[in-house]
Amino acid sequence: MERQIVMDSSSSSELVREMMEVIETVGSYAGFRVTQRKECLNLVRRLKLLVPLLEEIKELDYSVSGLGMALNSLLNLKKALLGAKKLLKNCNYGSKIYLAMESEAVMCRFHAVYHKINQALDNIPFDKLGVSIEVKEQVELMRMQLKRAKRRTDTQDMELAMDMIVIFSKKDERNADIAILERLANKLELHTIAELKAEKTAIAKLVKQRGGYNETMHQIVDLLGKFKQIAGIDETISLDGPISTRTAQTCQSPLVPHEFVCPITLEIMTDPVIVATGQTYERDSIRKWLNSNHRTCPKTGQTLEHLILAPNFALRNLILQWCEKNNLELPKKDNYASSVNYSAEIMKEISSLVLNLSSSQPNVRRDAIVKIRMLSKENPENRIFIANYGGIPHLVQLLSYPDSNIQEHTVTALLNLSIDETNKRLIAREGAIPAIIEILQNGTDEARENSAAALFSLSMLDENKVLVGNFNGIPPLVALLKNGTMRGKKDAATALFNLSLNQANKSRAIKAGIIPPLLHLLDDKNLGMIDEALSILLLLASHPEGRNEIGRLSFIETLVEIIRNGTPKNKECAVSVLLELGLNNSSLILAALQFGVYEPLREISISGTNRAQRKANSLLQHMSKCEHIP
Repeated sequence: MERQIVMDSSSSSELVREMMEVIETVGSYAGFRVTQRKECLNLVRRLKLLVPLLEEIKELDYSVSGLGMALNSLLNLKKALLGAKKLLKNCNYGSKIYLAMESEAVMCRFHAVYHKINQALDNIPFDKLGVSIEVKEQVELMRMQLKRAKRRTDTQDMELAMDMIVIFSKKDERNADIAILERLANKLELHTIAELKAEKTAIAKLVKQRGGYNETMHQIVDLLGKFKQIAGIDETISLDGPISTRTAQTCQSPLVPHEFVCPITLEIMTDPVIVATGQTYERDSIRKWLNSNHRTCPKTGQTLEHLILAPNFALRNLILQWCEKNNLELPKKDNYASSVNYSAEIMKEISSLVLNLSSSQPNVRRDAIVKIRMLSKENPENRIFIANYGGIPHLVQLLSYPDSNIQEHTVTALLNLSIDETNKRLIAREGAIPAIIEILQNGTDEARENSAAALFSLSMLDENKVLVGNFNGIPPLVALLKNGTMRGKKDAATALFNLSLNQANKSRAIKAGIIPPLLHLLDDKNLGMIDEALSILLLLASHPEGRNEIGRLSFIETLVEIIRNGTPKNKECAVSVLLELGLNNSSLILAALQFGVYEPLREISISGTNRAQRKANSLLQHMSKCEHIP
């Protein structure tokens, strides 16, 4: 017989007080990571439902029958609450990148916490303790919510999932695509200087906890480095030493006047420049910020009316005088003198190149296009200058020039220019989309690849999704998906995924014959595009025409094969597609059962990724409702 621990009033009050402090602490967390935010807020709300129970127990007479019996259960409840606190703290302060990568594993930890809380509450003798009916009902409500949370299915952030697949793929050349990186940084809320510094601290702690680097840690650090680059922060990431370690250039002394310190780097400025808002920054830092496609002032958040950087000679002289007075040597910059006229020289060059786009001499025109292609790739400042000097209308006209080489350079230049949000609208407004589609159909391999990438970039705007569909751009993308180069297939898949977010384009893609090449991608393991193909198929399965086209026995057999033998991510995507199809047509569920899906589905429901488990459980429940299984 298990020995009961004797409980007196002081020990019970202390135990209850500690649990109430835990609930109060987790209620104060305000920075839950976006990938777990919903689950965290729900858990905190449920934990607060325990407060009335704890308050009643605190007021109980320690001689009440059952109070001593309750001690073990209350101790277990405290352990469960401490586990919840640890999990919530990690989701509040932990690495955003790591939590996004390991979202399935983190969700398993939530489910473990739910189970432990329910288990502890199971053994509390509510009746013997004299707990009021109202409080018992509130606790029962919480327990039902926790059980429901384990069974809940939710929709995946498709764009985030696709971007994570691309960024961490060693085979995919798009893993350094700035548009994907910027989108991912925004989704993970890692685009401001403060957020990136906090993430660096969180990653360093994670590395220390895990006893050093592994492949996952290297991936996380590499991605953080890319986020820093697009935010305009040029800093070597080293997590081996103290987090606060910086270069000798850093000014930590309280004696340094704050107006001498760059708001971006927090270092004393050697080459201060003024931006359109009147704020002053270190030239290299603000240029990197602008080169990362930002058009706002980092300090004020205001949109910059222009991107000209004016040297702040007065402030530089004051900094030099202050350094001399305090016996400090200002770090030398070799390129100071040459950088002063940088913007003016580039603007002059771009103006001349735009004029040369209309030259009657073919060689001059070709050289201008090639140079503009290079400049538009380098930084956002150049993209804006090219647009401001009227380069886009000339380039759009040259898309129809009867020279495949000219077309290739031109469409690539427009692809680079389209990274800028404003330029996306300008390019479409000038009528570029039909000409780009024409090159997609008839251009060189590289021109076709870059045309597909350009359509993807332009279709980030919803109005351009409609235009691409209306101008019949989807059939040539499907053709590229079917017959293109490896890079062409990937660019076509990305564009088609984005375009298929529009309901009318789903129908167009299906009519254009997108299903067979997608099924081929599922069969060809060497292409490494199974997840991308299944993600597009999941979108198409939400359309009646898509379900009719996809819901054939041969495809169901392929899905079952992937569910049985695919990678964990493959299985997750395949189960999601089968669930979408099965909810609309129970005969497809029966077909999947005949192909042997039941056992691998049961296995996934226990040991698959977190999302796969939820989808598999939903599918099993649906099978049961349809009376296909006991």
